[in-house]
Amino acid sequence: MTDAQMGLAVATPAIIVMALLLYRMGVLQKGGVATAVLMSLAIAVILFLEQ
Repeated sequence: MTDAQMGLAVATPAIIVMALLLYRMGVLQKGGVATAVLMSLAIAVILFLEQ
C-alpha cells in the first residue's frame, strides 16, 4: 500500500466521522451527511484504484 493509499484509508473515515458529528450537533441535515459520505467514499475508491 502506497503512502497516498494509506492517506486515503485514514482521511475517508475521518471525513465520515466528522459529518456524523456535525449531524449530531445539528449543523448538517441528513441530505448533507449522505452527500458527504457518498462523495468521500466515491472519491476515495476512484483515487485508491488509480494509484
